[in-house]
Amino acid sequence: MEEIHARLGDNQPGKIKLRFKIIFVLILLTFSIFLLRMAYLQIIKGEDFRQRSENNSVRLRKIRPPRGIIMDVNHQVLVENQPSFDIMFAPNRVRDNTSVIKKLQELYAEGSLCFSGDPLFAQKARPFAPVRLEKKVGLEKVAIVETRALDLPGVFVEPTPIRQYRDGEIISHIVGYTGEITEADMEKTGSGDYSSGDIVGKYGIERYLDAYLKGKNGYEQIEVNVFGKKVKTLGIVPPLSGYNVVLTIDAFLQKVAWKAMEGKSGSVVAINPRDGSVLALVSTPSFDANLFNGGISFSDWEKLSTDPSRPMENRAVAGQYPPGSTYKLIVAAAALEEGLIAPEKRIICNGQYTLGNRSYRCWRKNGHGVVNLHRAIVESCDVYFYNLGKLLGVDKIAFYARSFGFGSVSGIDLPREKSGLVPTKQWKLAKFKQSWQMGETTSVAIGQGFNLVTPMQLVIAYSALANGGVVFRPRLVDRIETADGVVIRQFPPQKKGILPISERNREILNYALWGAVNERGGTGYALKRNEADVCGKTGTAQVIGLPGDEKARRLKRIAYRHRDHALFVCFAPYKKPEIAVAAIVENAGHGGAAAAPVAREIIDAYFTRKAKG
Repeated sequence: MEEIHARLGDNQPGKIKLRFKIIFVLILLTFSIFLLRMAYLQIIKGEDFRQRSENNSVRLRKIRPPRGIIMDVNHQVLVENQPSFDIMFAPNRVRDNTSVIKKLQELYAEGSLCFSGDPLFAQKARPFAPVRLEKKVGLEKVAIVETRALDLPGVFVEPTPIRQYRDGEIISHIVGYTGEITEADMEKTGSGDYSSGDIVGKYGIERYLDAYLKGKNGYEQIEVNVFGKKVKTLGIVPPLSGYNVVLTIDAFLQKVAWKAMEGKSGSVVAINPRDGSVLALVSTPSFDANLFNGGISFSDWEKLSTDPSRPMENRAVAGQYPPGSTYKLIVAAAALEEGLIAPEKRIICNGQYTLGNRSYRCWRKNGHGVVNLHRAIVESCDVYFYNLGKLLGVDKIAFYARSFGFGSVSGIDLPREKSGLVPTKQWKLAKFKQSWQMGETTSVAIGQGFNLVTPMQLVIAYSALANGGVVFRPRLVDRIETADGVVIRQFPPQKKGILPISERNREILNYALWGAVNERGGTGYALKRNEADVCGKTGTAQVIGLPGDEKARRLKRIAYRHRDHALFVCFAPYKKPEIAVAAIVENAGHGGAAAAPVAREIIDAYFTRKAKG
């Protein structure tokens, strides 16, 4: 017996039973924990995991709405939409993003196509956020992605409407262009109406009226397979198209103006002087807004942004030029209204004006002889206006210039408008810490010196002379309407001010403008029409100072960029004006020879069409 106990050692029955009990308890505890975990997962967390499981097969896809159409005043389409396709990638569908992108490149190569996206972009994307691999792809790439779905898990095609700008360069400075919204854009708007990936207006009318044009995103709930491909639609919220915009622009006159400026740098603006409606607005050189569809390439952007001819600058509202002799009407208006000169008062012009120890020449070397106000405007006599400048002083001239709209933005519905410059004594003191000199008033009186105006300001000022004295805010937008033509919002004419000039004095000035075009000796006589209905003023603006002696001027070689700018402002008909035009041609010389023919083409086209009915 003792021998048996010795063999069993520690493995006696009592101890064995104890060990079985411990093992049983451990097994029971393990099963209990397992059952509790199962209950937790299925009962407590079951709904959450079920939702996660469904999310793996159900996706909410954004549907971009078509932007509103932009039309001219006669409902001719200027900007519309066209279908486009983007290649998208959902990174959560695959483990190795790089292999999918590599496979896509290989499939493209088989069809002699190049992958235009960033191969590393998908690796940087968030797991559950689809990324755009390529924009605005052709149908060949669409076919590859659709037919080789099994080889490209997570890759899919997304239809995207993009803008189509008809006559791209001709209207780009008016309508602008669109682009994908940035984080900075969303912070500026502070609105929940925008989300990442949305297309928004970046410039021009596209930007100014983006809230109306953009529409509202739609959404489609779709079921996808393991490769991320759509299996079926579970639900859809259709997108809402943007509203249509009707401009005041006349597409016919816009094209005439563009052709008239062909090969030139500068700007021409035509408006209806009776209400400030802009009929045509051209800035050259220009750019093609279609370059921005789907995102502009780096090379195209660099070419545009570094071009010394500044095609992205809208010279109509941001080009600032000395007004030259077109400014003489403001000086004349001030002198008449202040009672400093009578219209019949005569001054002798012998070709120069002496102030102190300095002489200021007239543009006509031998002078104009004896001239009154009418002939001084008709023949653009500098000496006459040197005298008026001395009588008025710079601050009085500035007061009247501002009443015409100079020195402040016009308020047109376009970005980056500049205010020009109307100098005063206080302005110079603040700017240069120097007092004003009488010789500077002499230059200001003929539109030189510190004076700066924009083409838009010029045409608004002369329109005020034409329409009875009302300074209008220029308007580009006539109304906003639905696709069915229901008007949502109208943009009526807006008065900015009234000229502080009597009707009599205004008539004196307008008759002189008529004479400048229709009387012999007038600086715009070459532009006389058979109907004798145009009133206008030429101008030549110096870019740099030149020798006073005419022979020395001819001998001096002048770089093209330093040659004088040519200006012409006009309105017609004389008694009941319907159209006003301002043209500035850079570095082109005299206004009558270079700028007036541009305006003449627009005037002729306007009245020829009107005569045809």
